[in-house]
Amino acid sequence: MKDDHRSPFRDAHTDRQAAEGVPDTPQTRSPAYGLAFADPEFLCRDELRPVRLQLELLKPEMLMNEQGIESTIVLFGGARIPDPVDKGSARTQTLADLSQFYDEAREFSRLMTLKSIDSGCTENVIVTGGGPGVMEAGNRGAVDAGGHSIGLNIVLPHEQAPNAFVTPDLCFNFHYFGIRKMHFLMRARAICVFPGGFGTLDELFEALTLIQTGRMERVPFLLFGKAFWEKIINWDALADAGTISADDLDLFRFVDTAHEAIELIESWGPTDKRGEIPGR
Repeated sequence: MKDDHRSPFRDAHTDRQAAEGVPDTPQTRSPAYGLAFADPEFLCRDELRPVRLQLELLKPEMLMNEQGIESTIVLFGGARIPDPVDKGSARTQTLADLSQFYDEAREFSRLMTLKSIDSGCTENVIVTGGGPGVMEAGNRGAVDAGGHSIGLNIVLPHEQAPNAFVTPDLCFNFHYFGIRKMHFLMRARAICVFPGGFGTLDELFEALTLIQTGRMERVPFLLFGKAFWEKIINWDALADAGTISADDLDLFRFVDTAHEAIELIESWGPTDKRGEIPGR
């Protein structure tokens, strides 16, 4: 990470190093004496939550700016969907069958990364949650194309460590789900959602809500696996009930293959924010 020191004042690195070399006394050993910004215990106090939120927003933003990342293609999807070579050990037959979307995510990412390379790897960079399953497939496809990709990991009690295909300098870790979601969408030029569980559904509906309400520009929004999505969500029932507008069903499209997705993204049309919300 760059540290362009432009201020005439003494910089924080120098003072931190100087503070480490002070005489060992009862006063210097006291937690109260430590520099506030270099004191992990202090930074983890409940009262410092606003500062931690700001830090999680700033660190990835600054590093992605330094890497020249202008826009991203977001891949959401289940951590439990296996690579087809491992589908024999899937917990259910349905998961084994859904392994086809590991390959589709990988191929979509490969094709999109080839386009990203044409921009100097600054536009349409693949971003995933950085973990296993569909996330791994997305980062892996970028490696297949010879490009780079982003991983937005989060600290969980289980199953979340960076997969081996995330570009190391673009591999981030979060404490706050909300800030992680912001980074998913801040540069998004398309959102692709593969079959998944609660986490995937959360990401799907939060992004759709932002677009539906005009808080975010409309971007190509693709749901991979029409049969899966129509089985688990009765979209038409929502419109029939009037809890969403029939026009809201036009905010996304179903696709089954990587090539379908690429074609739809390229021919999507206007991506302006909504003005009036249909049905209100």
